Amino acid sequence: MRTVFVLFDSLNRAALGSYGGTAISTPNFDRFAKRAVTFDKHYAGSLPCMPARRDMHTGRLNFMHRPWGPLEPFDNSFASLLSKNGVYTHIVSDHLHYFENGGSGYVNAFDSWDFIRGQEYDVVKALVQPPIDRLREKYNERHYPMGGLDSGSTITRESTDTNAWRRSRHAINSMFIENEADYPTAKCFQSAMEFLELNQPADNWFLQLECFDPHEPFTAPSRFRESYKTDYKGKILDWPLYEKVTDSAEEISEIRANYAALVSMCDEYFGKLLDWFDENQAWGNTALILTTDHGFLLGEHDWWAKNKMPYYEEISHIPLMMWHPDQSSEPRVDQLTQTADLMPTLLDFYGITIPDEVTSHSLSPLLMAKSNSRETAILGMFAGPICVTDGRYTYYRFPKDLDGDPLHAYTLMPSHMHKLFTGQELKTAELVSPFDFTKGVPVLQITPSQENTETGIECVKNWGHQGSCLFDLSNDPKQLNAINDPDVTERLNIAIVKHLERHDAPEDIYEYYGLTAHRQPA
Repeated sequence: MRTVFVLFDSLNRAALGSYGGTAISTPNFDRFAKRAVTFDKHYAGSLPCMPARRDMHTGRLNFMHRPWGPLEPFDNSFASLLSKNGVYTHIVSDHLHYFENGGSGYVNAFDSWDFIRGQEYDVVKALVQPPIDRLREKYNERHYPMGGLDSGSTITRESTDTNAWRRSRHAINSMFIENEADYPTAKCFQSAMEFLELNQPADNWFLQLECFDPHEPFTAPSRFRESYKTDYKGKILDWPLYEKVTDSAEEISEIRANYAALVSMCDEYFGKLLDWFDENQAWGNTALILTTDHGFLLGEHDWWAKNKMPYYEEISHIPLMMWHPDQSSEPRVDQLTQTADLMPTLLDFYGITIPDEVTSHSLSPLLMAKSNSRETAILGMFAGPICVTDGRYTYYRFPKDLDGDPLHAYTLMPSHMHKLFTGQELKTAELVSPFDFTKGVPVLQITPSQENTETGIECVKNWGHQGSCLFDLSNDPKQLNAINDPDVTERLNIAIVKHLERHDAPEDIYEYYGLTAHRQPA
């Protein structure tokens, strides 16, 4: 058995023709859909990037216990389990967050890895005194706020505004891209093709090809923009801030066109992988999976991006297509599935026992035209609203008291996205009893800073005053008008509680979300 797992970041479901998209040309994604099983009700779990990857590795949701962070010492990683059972695992990725404090442990779970440098603000070129004035002439200040930086001055990460540092670093990286082969996505596929050529005769391997694109910044070779013309004449606009839309119609079109161009690039390079499958008759002995971690708002709901607003369908309802040599399912599956389901599915592919700590569902039965038992799915960010869906309704449960006590984080790896927990945060730490998935190991209970930007706290601040909200997707698929249906709301509140109990959620989470009254007596 061999598997190629292709993971793009921020690949919107609506961008793909196989999911009804018409604005972007995706002939190769659509080509794969004609062979694969397409999952129509596939949802994210823990959000955003690294929490989603922990779900993928462990087969369980993690947003209830901690925010963005590394793999934990007690986690069951599918990559480690495959390796322990004689399956060689390799990852190719340009996802720079793996190499920050909050992303440690993930690539190390593989037998080998190839990290492609230069994506987003990865400091691949150590330019001490960058030509800021030249960069200002090229990049729009809205997306590249470099007002506090001076040409000829030494610029360091710790002495510079976070946004200015990151965006200037991407602009610097772009200075050294001379041709299409220099783009990180092109390099990722080239590295993956090298692995495939070297190991074409071999069996028992797993390849994860993970591209950060089409995540922002939306930077693609100019030839991919030719199909997406706009009337915009200004400086580069390809990295929207996470904020309300205040742009002109021309600016909105320009940003969307840059996203479309990047999706088209991803599609073309994915087609090279499909060509390899065709040329090497790999369809008979190799599984191929295509998915993403979450979506990205491109002006829908008057917002850019994610994290600061509810996890609308554009963010949470994501594409998943799978090919397995033995599949017998219909071309489309209409049952609820989630990101965490990938872990037990991969173990099933190789006949490996699924650990007791896994709470998700293997998708193997669905590939074989059977059904699963999931009636609802929940998803969310740590301390943000909990979303639950049954495929028709989506309900967002906000915290009971917007000014109440913060949630505790439970971890043995106290790290945020970029930095370790501060001394002030660690002073709140207490060693507490194990959870049912920590294998008898006690964990630290820590009160994280409310300034932590990779949690759902900003969403709560922006939206919590409106209260919890319910949408009927069958009549309002764009989620424009919340409805009032007490019976459905109560049913979904009970469903949330059942999911929390299944994941051995901390006791304080029930009080935080005002769910104590919905718990059933033991």
